[in-house]
Amino acid sequence: MHILIFDPFHGAAGDMITATLLDCGADRNLVLRAMQAVVAEPGITEVTRAGIRAVKVDTHATPVSRTFSEVMTRIGDAASNVPPEALAMAKRVFMRINDAEKQIHGAHAHFHEVGADDAIADVIGACTALYSLHVDGVAVMPVAIGLGFTTGSHGTFPVPAPATAAILRRSGLLTRQGKEEGELCTPTGAALLAEFSTIPASALGIYAIQAVGYGAGTRDPGNVPNVIRAMIVETVSDTGALSEDSVDILETNTDDASGEVIAHVIWRCMEKGARDASAIPIIMKKGRPGFLIRVICSSDKSAELAGLLALDLGTLGIRCIPAVHRFIAKRTIENIDVEIAGNHRTMPVKFAWLQGEVYSIKAEFDQARDWASELGVPVRDVLRAIENAGWKSKISGGTDQVTDED
Repeated sequence: MHILIFDPFHGAAGDMITATLLDCGADRNLVLRAMQAVVAEPGITEVTRAGIRAVKVDTHATPVSRTFSEVMTRIGDAASNVPPEALAMAKRVFMRINDAEKQIHGAHAHFHEVGADDAIADVIGACTALYSLHVDGVAVMPVAIGLGFTTGSHGTFPVPAPATAAILRRSGLLTRQGKEEGELCTPTGAALLAEFSTIPASALGIYAIQAVGYGAGTRDPGNVPNVIRAMIVETVSDTGALSEDSVDILETNTDDASGEVIAHVIWRCMEKGARDASAIPIIMKKGRPGFLIRVICSSDKSAELAGLLALDLGTLGIRCIPAVHRFIAKRTIENIDVEIAGNHRTMPVKFAWLQGEVYSIKAEFDQARDWASELGVPVRDVLRAIENAGWKSKISGGTDQVTDED
């Protein structure tokens, strides 16, 4: 797997994150085209910070204050120049900022510095850059937040700024003060790192470094390199253990949804990319029967799936347990020739591996159900025949592997 590691040892801002991804090899033309949908052509230059060569991005945008809906409209207007995946990511970044602003200022919070064109361009640029790198996951090392005080549109506050603190609290990212005065991590930088993070830094294991990039901030204190570093690494598998990643767990309780609605919600969650979805019978307050709806998903899907749960179930709140560490087996889906009563068909079978050996074989249910319907036999007989053929193929070594799932 190829993993991107952010090391914000001197903090993080949106322009620094975009710059370090460009230095790591992100598609420069794609990033510039995306940013130019919001601002005039950004400047991309090489600078030095305390002797460290780094890339610096300047948007040359003027300050402006916007509401959340105005920011989202501005992002939407850039859709023709931004890959859809990056655009969706950018919207989620600003949703994180908006949630933090509402927590601090109430429902009618105004975006000030984070609503300006330079912040929007930085977010779109960073999301497009990450998308263009095609990494399998992102890990974020502890974020330096700084010391002392910072001054913004709402006056002077201790570092970190209120919005930055709220975003970092919800993100599960680790932080440290650092030794420098001033605001090292901005709300935009915190929201980008929170959105990008998919793997706990503690789960990285052994890896080989493939690329290193440095993104520079505006300040140049001389004795401290005001940069953020990112590395693209290739992890080295340990065949003696299960591999690791992280997921978010979404939960909500419902006592007024029918079985048909719950089944539809589970189907919709899976269709939208959930790793798993389930409904668990529970007894709620006052003895009312209900269901605990639980959805397991990658971090980049959690906001979208939480919105789906709210709309389809009418629930007023969805709990999110972020970045839950899990162990996973290597899985392959392989095509197996299966015979039932003289009828042959190539069927997909999922193999689970541990220490180089297959320990579980499962037939794909939908294809088995369809074949059972055609043959007029019970689906359990077809499932059993497929899995038996899978075990036999492993003994003989005759399979055609079509995909490998991490």
